[in-house]
Amino acid sequence: MRGLGKTRRTRRTSRMVTVGLCAGALAAALTAPAQAQGAAQAQGTAQVAARAPHWELKDSGTDVRFRGLSAVSRNTAWVAGSGGTVLRTGDGGASWRNVSPPGAQDLQFRDIEAFDARRAVVLAIGEGEASRVFRTEDGGATWTESFRNTDARAFYDCITFFDSRHGLAMSDPVDGRFRILSTGDGGRSWTVLPDEGMPAALAGEAGFAAGGQCLVSSGPRDVWLATGGGARARVLHSADRGLTWTATDTPIPAGDSARGVFALAFRDRTHGLAVGGDYNPDQPSPQAAAVTPDGGRTWTPTAQPPPAYRSGVTWFPHSRTSALAVGPTGTDLTTDGGRTWHTLDTGSYDTVDCAPDLGCWASGEKGRVARLER
Repeated sequence: MRGLGKTRRTRRTSRMVTVGLCAGALAAALTAPAQAQGAAQAQGTAQVAARAPHWELKDSGTDVRFRGLSAVSRNTAWVAGSGGTVLRTGDGGASWRNVSPPGAQDLQFRDIEAFDARRAVVLAIGEGEASRVFRTEDGGATWTESFRNTDARAFYDCITFFDSRHGLAMSDPVDGRFRILSTGDGGRSWTVLPDEGMPAALAGEAGFAAGGQCLVSSGPRDVWLATGGGARARVLHSADRGLTWTATDTPIPAGDSARGVFALAFRDRTHGLAVGGDYNPDQPSPQAAAVTPDGGRTWTPTAQPPPAYRSGVTWFPHSRTSALAVGPTGTDLTTDGGRTWHTLDTGSYDTVDCAPDLGCWASGEKGRVARLER
C-alpha cells in the first residue's frame, strides 16, 4: 500500500524431540517472569532469564529499516530495506555482507524470498517504475532486474514463492481488482495474470507493504492475500496459484487507510493466523489478531490478542500451536494456535521469519536484526 548421515526415522525422531524441547522453552518463557522470584531464591534470577527464549540483537552495521526478511537457517538469513539495501549473513549474524543491487539506492525494498545462501528474489515497492523485482544466483555478487512495472496505476506490495520456481507478486488494485504477477522460472520472468477470477476490491482497499507478509503461500498451489484500507479487512484465497480467488471478511478492525490485516502465516493449507490493527502509533489496536481453521473461509478473533498493532507473524517450525508476532512495540508469543498471545519482548521489529532448522529471525527499524536464542 502507498505503504546428515542419519536414517529417515532417526532424523524424524531427532527433529520431533528438538521441536518438543523448543516449544517447551517457548511456553516456559510465559511463566518465567512469574516463577522468577521463587526460583531466584534457589538458583538466581540470572539463571532463570538465561533459560527463557529471547531476541539476541545482531550488529547489521547500518541504520536502514529492514522490512524484508528471509530466514534460510540459523546461520543464513537475508534482509532487505530502505535505500535499496540488501544484507546477507552466513555465520548467524556475527557478520553481514552488503550485497545490494548496484544503482538501487533510491528504491525501497520491502520483501525478499531466499531459497538458500546463493539464490534470492527481492521486491522494491512504489508507484510505477519504483516497483521492481531483482534476482541473484550468486549470493548477491550480481543481480538481474527481472521485472519493472510500467503501469503508473500499479503499486506492488509483497511477493511469495510456492517452491524455487513458482511464485507470485501482488499489486494494489488496478481497474478495481488486485493485480497478480506470476513467475514459473524462479523469478527470471514475470507475467501479469488475467483478473477475471479476482473479486472486486472495496473502495480504498489495498495491501500493506509493511513486512513482506501481505501475500503468503503454503504448499504447491494455495496462496492468501491480506487487505486493509477499506470498510472491512479481508483475506483473499486462491487454490490455483492466483488464477481464481475468494474473499472473506476478518474481525480485524478496518474502515481507515491505516487499519486492516498486515500479515498472514499458514502452517499448512488450512490453519492460518492474521495480525494487524492500526499502524498509527497514537491509536489503539483492539482485536489485532484472528485465526482460521479452514484455509481462510472463516476467521475468528483471538480471545487474547496482542496488545498493539502487529506487522509480522510466523509459525514456529514444525509446531502445530506456537507462533510469533512482531510490531513496533514488541514481540508476542502464542502456544495455543493463536487463541491467546503473550508479550515476549518489547523491542521494535517489523517482520519475523523462521527456518525449518528452528532458526527464527526478526528485523526492523534502525538496522535492527535479531535471532531468537533459547
